Amino acid sequence: MNEGKEKLEHLLPLRQRQALETRRLILEAASILFSKDGYTATTIEAVATQAGVAVSTVYAAYGSKRAILRGIRTAWHERSRIREAVFSAPSDLDPASRLRHFAQATRRQWETGSSVLAIYRGAAAADREAAAELAEALRGRRTSLDSFTRSLGPALRSDLPLERASAVLRALCLPEVYEELVVESGWSEDEYESWLAAALARELLP
Repeated sequence: MNEGKEKLEHLLPLRQRQALETRRLILEAASILFSKDGYTATTIEAVATQAGVAVSTVYAAYGSKRAILRGIRTAWHERSRIREAVFSAPSDLDPASRLRHFAQATRRQWETGSSVLAIYRGAAAADREAAAELAEALRGRRTSLDSFTRSLGPALRSDLPLERASAVLRALCLPEVYEELVVESGWSEDEYESWLAAALARELLP
């Protein structure tokens, strides 16, 4: 998906490609500053300096600091391709293979986005609209995970009600679990992915 997008971008006129590159530079600069100094303390002027562009360029590209924050989240979704990864697994795969596929997608989501989530948490603490955006994003994620659990259907343990199965899957895939195991406890990404796949199979399948 990203490769296809990049190929399409190469077909754009030079000015449009330059505009896209400028937007990327601004997002990268803002991500660095939001992580280092915090969302509230970071100014548009600081983002412009970090990105090496004029302040007016930042405003022309995004208009506000919250729009930059939203752009960071959108770029993360494009990198992680979590929705595509979760729902593109062939339906004829056996349940254990689907869960391994799902564990791999979850690993990629937090591997590429734990810093983005930390930025959003910091922003939400000080900005009501950022908090509302974060809550909406988390609701959307919950809906997607519940949909995936339902798609397992009869493959789920017969003694496990669907609501409980959904809760178990959501809990095992929390970003806090990833952070505890990988960031705090030093597990490798591969170890986390293998553990998650095994834990999901153990808890959800007969």
